[in-house]
Amino acid sequence: GGGGEDTDSEDEEDAPIYNPKNVPLGWDGKPIPYWLFKLHGLNHFYPCEICGGIMYRGRRNFEKHFTESRHAYGMRCLGIPNTKHFHGVTKIEDAQVLWERLRGELEGNTFDVAEEEEYEDSHGNVLKRSEYEDLARQGLL
Repeated sequence: GGGGEDTDSEDEEDAPIYNPKNVPLGWDGKPIPYWLFKLHGLNHFYPCEICGGIMYRGRRNFEKHFTESRHAYGMRCLGIPNTKHFHGVTKIEDAQVLWERLRGELEGNTFDVAEEEEYEDSHGNVLKRSEYEDLARQGLL
């Protein structure tokens, strides 16, 4: 009597799991509840061209992947730093366009010594370097 029950439970464990909606498996090896699957957005796939066309399942995994090594490696291969400016950018072309624009802004913000360096004379007047040197040559300072 008791031996037959053990074989039934073994058959149930070995039987393929019914999973028609292809829901991911939980910690117990069984599909997670469908409402939880929908709640976490695991029914949506997000592709990332920079990572080599990998599809991330669910918004949380997608958001998390921007800080992971695979995405950082893809950005490094493109010659682009993996900064917060590029969070959410998944297409190679978009990343390159954004990098060119950011690089242009950064180069525009650099300190130009010849134009922006300032000097102060003995009276406390602040002058541009070129003006200060002109006045010094003329002996007016």
